Amino acid sequence: MTFQLGVYSFGNTPRTDDGGYGPTAQAVSDLLEAIHLADEVGLDVFGIGEHHTRGMPLSSPTSVVNAAAASTERIILSTTVTVLSTDEPIRVFQQLATAAAIAPGRVEVVAGRGSSSVTFPLFDFDEADYDALFRSKLDLLIELNRHERVTWAGPHRRRPLHEATIVPRPEAPLPLWLGTGGSPESVLRAVELGLPLFLGVLGGSPEHWARYGAAYRSAWREVHESEPADVAVAMHGFVADDDATAKEIYLRHEHRMFVEGLAELGRTAPPPEARAAEYGPGGMVFVGGPDQIAYRILDLHGQLGHRRHIIQMDVGGMPQRDFLRGIELLGTKVLPRIRAAIA
Repeated sequence: MTFQLGVYSFGNTPRTDDGGYGPTAQAVSDLLEAIHLADEVGLDVFGIGEHHTRGMPLSSPTSVVNAAAASTERIILSTTVTVLSTDEPIRVFQQLATAAAIAPGRVEVVAGRGSSSVTFPLFDFDEADYDALFRSKLDLLIELNRHERVTWAGPHRRRPLHEATIVPRPEAPLPLWLGTGGSPESVLRAVELGLPLFLGVLGGSPEHWARYGAAYRSAWREVHESEPADVAVAMHGFVADDDATAKEIYLRHEHRMFVEGLAELGRTAPPPEARAAEYGPGGMVFVGGPDQIAYRILDLHGQLGHRRHIIQMDVGGMPQRDFLRGIELLGTKVLPRIRAAIA
């Protein structure tokens, strides 16, 4: 399979001169501009995540996928992730099937439980049902993706479905990934359901994630034999014209993202130096010039064997010009180096 490189985003609300938040609507239009550029410079995939904060306001990834499907030519568009525990799988499927009708073969879904509990009170769910809701809704989403007429019963529905017709239908089933932050239970669930694994990485080391990937592949082979196991990685990172510029820009904005996000949870962010340690060769935040980024992605690929790598660059109110420059470099400088090395 061809190695795929791309970007993902939760939206990035611009900041005013005094450090306050600008309009969240601007984050949506900025994101569409970024997706268009990623398409133009040849990146393979753009992931749209789900958060519900002023700083990261992309709360409806399926809406953005539909908008981008109508205005791009070749790039794969994916939810990364759809927080399925507190969403409605029938509507998720219908909205993405609509996008797939507009952009056949370019729409995917990564389903996950989410990294925050904020959606449970927001959508009137009980957080105690966290895992049961996710498993029930994931089972239904898989069934919807396979069959036009669905008979199904599960714990999250008061009324079973009986021969329900679910339309529209994509030309082929949507590629469906299981998103996880690295729990062993997710490995077993992905193997049991026959789903490719999408790793959301915020820390650790390449060696740790290589062991995690090896455990997934080993369990996969026992169940699925000759079918190949598929792994993708989503992580923080940034590319600029040189290493020093990249580290200065990203550390400043990533630290602000952590300060703001953890403050909403009543917690204090670690000092910038602690996060900067993750930027080094043994860490899992890939920040640098094009040569550095290509080298580190290739090194991780050699250990983990993943086929898709996407990076979150627009954090903490980073100016749009810096984000767009990062996308341009990723497509025109980093991707050719990776393709040449793997070929």
